[in-house]
Amino acid sequence: MKINSIKDELNSLAYHGRGIMIGKSADGKKAVTAYFIMGRSENSRNRVFVLEGDAMRTKAFDESKMVDPHLIIYYPVRVLGNKTIVTNGDQTDTIYDLMDKQMTFEQALRTREFEDDKPNFTPRISGIIRREQDGMNFAMSILKSAEGDDSSCERFTYAYSNPIAGRAKFIHTYNGDGNPLPSFEGEPKTLELPAVDIDTLTDLIWTNLNADNKVSLFVRYIDIATGESETRVVNKNA
Repeated sequence: MKINSIKDELNSLAYHGRGIMIGKSADGKKAVTAYFIMGRSENSRNRVFVLEGDAMRTKAFDESKMVDPHLIIYYPVRVLGNKTIVTNGDQTDTIYDLMDKQMTFEQALRTREFEDDKPNFTPRISGIIRREQDGMNFAMSILKSAEGDDSSCERFTYAYSNPIAGRAKFIHTYNGDGNPLPSFEGEPKTLELPAVDIDTLTDLIWTNLNADNKVSLFVRYIDIATGESETRVVNKNA
């Protein structure tokens, strides 16, 4: 299995699109997650992350320039009990609402498909972290069109029990720039999660995202034993 550094992975593409990282800290005490958005169009770049308690939403930086909010304004992060949900769209609410009704992460996402942004059909990527008495586990999902055919949806869920300390899994929407944009392929990538504090990790990720395309970044450390968390948000439009 190839294990890449965060620096090398983020510098491997100028355009990852949106990305989710989830893992366990090197000391094994914290669940770690990060979510970033990148953008090519003025509408996509006209955003900031805003914290609302333990949740987070996107917001237009300049309301007068907002063109079409339906795929770019949403809650990327919500918390349901011992579960933290992180996604790249309004499927966050779908997962939250249906899991609150005793459905599973995978069952909730069966009700959704990729985004309706022809010709890209942007994949919906989602992650969920669960804190348990004996540790943590997490899962990741991608919903994507089959070879760019919007009549066929491919669904992949990856579950990680008792994840290895000092490792993170990384999934993103695109395999680079293009027209249409090429969708992510394969399993989530394995990254080294260095033994650093949240500010250092935030800086590491933000610094190595493409300067022209990066828009916003969210990073959270969750104490597995207590559930207490630390959060950092960075916005290019500040």
